[in-house]
Amino acid sequence: MNILEYENYQEKKSHGDPLFPYITYPCSIPLDFLHVPLHWHDEVEIIYVKKGCGTITVDFSPCRVTAGTIVLIIPGRLHSIEQYGEDCMEYENIIFHPSILLSRNADASSTDILQPLFSGSLSLPLLYTPESEGYLELSACIDANDEISRTHPKGYPLFIKSQLFMLFFLLYNHCGVKEHPGKPRKSLEKMKLVLKYIENHYMDKITIEEIAAKAGLSQSHFMKYFKNTMGASFTCYLNEYRLIMASRLLVSSDSSILDIAAEVGFDNLSYFNRRFKKRFSQTPREYRKEHT
Repeated sequence: MNILEYENYQEKKSHGDPLFPYITYPCSIPLDFLHVPLHWHDEVEIIYVKKGCGTITVDFSPCRVTAGTIVLIIPGRLHSIEQYGEDCMEYENIIFHPSILLSRNADASSTDILQPLFSGSLSLPLLYTPESEGYLELSACIDANDEISRTHPKGYPLFIKSQLFMLFFLLYNHCGVKEHPGKPRKSLEKMKLVLKYIENHYMDKITIEEIAAKAGLSQSHFMKYFKNTMGASFTCYLNEYRLIMASRLLVSSDSSILDIAAEVGFDNLSYFNRRFKKRFSQTPREYRKEHT
């Protein structure tokens, strides 16, 4: 599985058939990858934990999730996934574009329910556990789509859409829909702008002056803002992101270590090797051998 195809900062690559953008990825942490960095995208994402436990952070709020938990992430929300301690976690990553449920001609289901939900003006709970009201009905919708996705019979998009409509019907009626308490925080929107820039340019040389200008802040203000928000300096965070991208390329591609180092923004191989070993406790060569 090449997770570079779907886990990035602001994902742009299509998911599934371009005419029906709905797809499910089976994932395992740490077997497939150690960490999914903070990112956001325009699709709806459902994370369905199958085994073990982990930590999912949404808009900087971490949540511990365990087997059976369903996490609903609407478009535009910052989120990351990582190990909880030494535990492993297996989960399904279900991603689809809201357009498959929205009518081209305005109707009540779109204008009164789905569009407000997808835009964030109406909010839903983030987590659903086996103890949540209506959980069995919610999980049944996802399980039914999983089953039909294995065989893709003729007309399968109709079935998948029907289950998604049922899912949001259940959520809307039984899971505490409420009005969002105002516009998104400016700090959150500014950080999304910064992360989008990192996504597009992490392989290039990015200076503090450059990224601060993109955020509309002075260099000193930006450095303080970034560390207070992300818990690390911008330089440390950028290097961490580059190393995560490198770890994925080591497993998913046949490129040389030198080429991978250059591709993710390290122009000095010795420095890259030192930073990689410090981060993963293995050399890039050892990491590739163990995880391939």
